[in-house]
Amino acid sequence: MAKTQKPNENSKEGRQQKQAGSKGSDKILGVVAPALVEEIIGRTGFRGEVTQVRCQVMDGRDKGRSMRRNVRGPVRIGDYLMLRETEIEARKIKSKVSKGAYT
Repeated sequence: MAKTQKPNENSKEGRQQKQAGSKGSDKILGVVAPALVEEIIGRTGFRGEVTQVRCQVMDGRDKGRSMRRNVRGPVRIGDYLMLRETEIEARKIKSKVSKGAYT
């Protein structure tokens, strides 16, 4: 009687099956929409690490829509953001907090 062979991890078939379900592959896929930063509204977050900006969606379903977004990291007016979704808008900043120091 012949045994049926299962593809082991070292064979070509076994490696292809493992690569198909990598951790970050599903995050990359999907439609992204470019948005142009028009205005920097202020800083938010517990320590002021997030910048709230007003940006205009340049392409996609909500083309031409101006919306508030929270951005982590350096950002300037004229930069382009690549948005995964354009339906959800950030909440307004309630207090005037600048980099974690109350004024």
